[in-house]
Amino acid sequence: MVEKKPLSEKLFDLVLHILLVLLMIITIYPLLHVAFASLSDPEQIIAHKGVLLKPLGFSWAAYQMVFKNPAILIGYGNTLFIVVFGLLVSLTMTALGAYVLSRKNVMWNKVFMIMIVITMFFNGGLIPFYLVVKGVGLLDSLWSTIIPFSISAFNLIIMRTAFMAVPDSLEESAKMDGANHFTILFRIIIPLSLPVIAVMALYYAVEKWNGWFYASIFIRDRHLYPLQLILREILIANSTDSMSTGAALGDQYQIGETIKYATIMVATVPILFVYPFVQKYFVKGVMIGALKG
Repeated sequence: MVEKKPLSEKLFDLVLHILLVLLMIITIYPLLHVAFASLSDPEQIIAHKGVLLKPLGFSWAAYQMVFKNPAILIGYGNTLFIVVFGLLVSLTMTALGAYVLSRKNVMWNKVFMIMIVITMFFNGGLIPFYLVVKGVGLLDSLWSTIIPFSISAFNLIIMRTAFMAVPDSLEESAKMDGANHFTILFRIIIPLSLPVIAVMALYYAVEKWNGWFYASIFIRDRHLYPLQLILREILIANSTDSMSTGAALGDQYQIGETIKYATIMVATVPILFVYPFVQKYFVKGVMIGALKG
């Protein structure tokens, strides 16, 4: 026999579902607004006021202009380089660091952890950071957005905690069979920690995909600009003239507005498609990293 819920619990569930639906709408609508505006007729979207619930006069013109702009394609290539190689470097360095710090027989292990935690609260500042990057010859290079940010202290701590949760008996058995540290890490620890690795990959990928601030400081060559830096110029500096060349002055302004929306979609959608592939690992990975300190 199914037990009936009391009225108070039913009301609580109802209010909770209503709040969650409202939160979902608040979260999703800005993205839908940008998507609808990017597919709208430029003249109609300029004249429209209020909530946008569908494209106004469906048009692909803005996307055609965006993909004709060589700066967008170059920015895509630079961003993909940063994400792919940055992800490989960051995951490798974080896994190696987490493995060392998770071993119980490492000398001064706690001292190293305290020093790492301190870096989460204090740093040398932007000017010393710039001078270090300049001193090692990374200025005006895509590697200036990869190497200085190889390891996140937060991600390192989560991965270390996950590695510590792997039973010691597995490591001891592997050592009896002659396994070295690299074998233990790559054939035992990492395969058993794939949920955490997936979460770390998502964190690093989103961080590197959205990064623009340090690129604007370290990179001067426009051919090395990542996509987000080009998007920033389009939105803040209003630099859509090169994409709307050939139109009348008034038409340039109108198509320029839809170009902004289309560029936002082009820069946002790819990283959104990554999440469904790691979503099943997400909650499990974060919980594993929080079990043991």
